Amino acid sequence: MPRSKKALRLPTLEEVAAQAGVSRATVSRVVNGVGTVDPALAEKVRAAITQVGYSPNLAARALMTNRTDLVALVAHEPDTRVFSDPFFAGIVRGVSQELRRAKLRMVLMMIQSPEDLDQFNAYLRAGHVDGVLLISEHGSNPISSHAEEAGLPIVMGGRPFDSSDITFVDNDNRGGAELAAARLVSLGRHRIATIAGPLDMSAGVDRLEGFRRGLGDRFDETLVEHGDFTLKGGADAARRLLDRHPDVDGIFVASDLMALGVLPVLREAGLRVPEDVAVVGFDDIELATYADPPLTTVRQHTRDQGRLMVRTLLALLGRELPTEDERLVDGTQSLVNPVELVVRQSG
Repeated sequence: MPRSKKALRLPTLEEVAAQAGVSRATVSRVVNGVGTVDPALAEKVRAAITQVGYSPNLAARALMTNRTDLVALVAHEPDTRVFSDPFFAGIVRGVSQELRRAKLRMVLMMIQSPEDLDQFNAYLRAGHVDGVLLISEHGSNPISSHAEEAGLPIVMGGRPFDSSDITFVDNDNRGGAELAAARLVSLGRHRIATIAGPLDMSAGVDRLEGFRRGLGDRFDETLVEHGDFTLKGGADAARRLLDRHPDVDGIFVASDLMALGVLPVLREAGLRVPEDVAVVGFDDIELATYADPPLTTVRQHTRDQGRLMVRTLLALLGRELPTEDERLVDGTQSLVNPVELVVRQSG
């Protein structure tokens, strides 16, 4: 007969206390982050935890402290887009980096259907997370209100589509689009078009408004096409634009992924970049430097955006920040990060 396996025995609080030479109550206070413990004693407890290999019971700690130490990062997008778009990768890197420093964990949730939204609501209302970080919300089906209704603090990555007072961390989409428009004007281009993002997203709206503002009287509504921030969306929009206006000589494309879809369409039409058509993107993803030709673009700092989202949420939760940031006064103000133009060969 096969030998039965011994049940795995986990170290206990009592063993940690014995190792550290302190009471069980002191160990409990250190593990759960409640009450005050002399720093020297707390350091002894943490060393003992490492030595005996103790792992706290997270469910029990949540009941004791009313905290889960878990944050939901929610994207209102299909998983295919979340895992293929460098924008999301930058946000996730920044968020995970700062959560690790704060000793918090992250659950990534992607909402694609009404069923997903129902599960999201149930998850929040069950008290599984302390707060929500939301990216890529669409105005046609906003989900930020569900987190608010669950009584949870929420920070958005991007300006809310409506006029709600949800705290957010955004990049200067309008200012960046103005820089792009000014660049194309400075190159002496006269028929300047844009492939804008979707108008149910604040980034799409703001970049189009910034482009309009940057061109002023030069702006022509007929030279606007719309994409969906994807390669295919950019390519399809470029074909529609060239069908209507084959004489364009400058294009601001509202995302680098779309711009990477635009470049081969221009080549197929026999147009040289930048000699015939100058192209400026937005994002400065890594692939922009490997485009043919390398892409002039507006750089936004998505990893910093993700980190600031976490710090802002920690401030809303009244938690200690892992690092000081002079931009976070009380955790309730929204932040807009600066962007800059990166000039390469496409425009």
